[in-house]
Amino acid sequence: MFSWLEKNPFFFTIAFVVTFSIAGLVQIIPDFRKSSQPIEGLRPLTVLETAGRDVYMKEGCYNCHSQLIREFKSEVMRYGMYSLSGEYAYDRPFLWGSKRTGPDLHRIGDRSSSDWHANHMYDPNSVVPRSIMPAYKHLYTKEADFDTAYAEALTQKKVFNVPYDVDGLKTSIKLGSFNEAKAQFTEDARIVVEEMKNEQTAQEFNDGQGKVTEIVALIAYLNSLGSNRIVK
Repeated sequence: MFSWLEKNPFFFTIAFVVTFSIAGLVQIIPDFRKSSQPIEGLRPLTVLETAGRDVYMKEGCYNCHSQLIREFKSEVMRYGMYSLSGEYAYDRPFLWGSKRTGPDLHRIGDRSSSDWHANHMYDPNSVVPRSIMPAYKHLYTKEADFDTAYAEALTQKKVFNVPYDVDGLKTSIKLGSFNEAKAQFTEDARIVVEEMKNEQTAQEFNDGQGKVTEIVALIAYLNSLGSNRIVK
């Protein structure tokens, strides 16, 4: 039978595709249900982190950085604990990626500080010699889009039942009304600004009566990638 298939490329291709498809489905289908179930302790993104995720996508960070650590010893040793499907239960869209011009970022919140990110985004070579990543100085002056981020979080809550404002649930993030969320957004940003130790950002925030720039939101999002998003 096998020798016959070898002599008939068309049927060999069909047999290969069918076999490969069955094997793939056997491995993938069981994960579909698990991927929709959050792992224990997973919290939703805050509005500030959601705004940062929007910046991350807008700037095309996923073109060079993945957010998926495979179950290979070399990857776990380099990047940290491999990714679990339930960690993406609240992520829409997924930002897994496959190309890695730069390192994987799925555990970057466990490795790098806000101060490090601030220096890295302003001048990559100041912390990573010979880095080919471009500088993102424009993020230090452009204001983060709170309105869109709040609308996204509210959509997650109402359409996808993401646990915002759930009493008695330790993983719940308080979203509240527009004004309440804006106040929390500013307070969360204040913490990141202090950790950044960047005079320009601090001045933008303090002199601008709480102006939150895109770099602050982006760093808040990067800080959430890792154990910071798991409530113990």
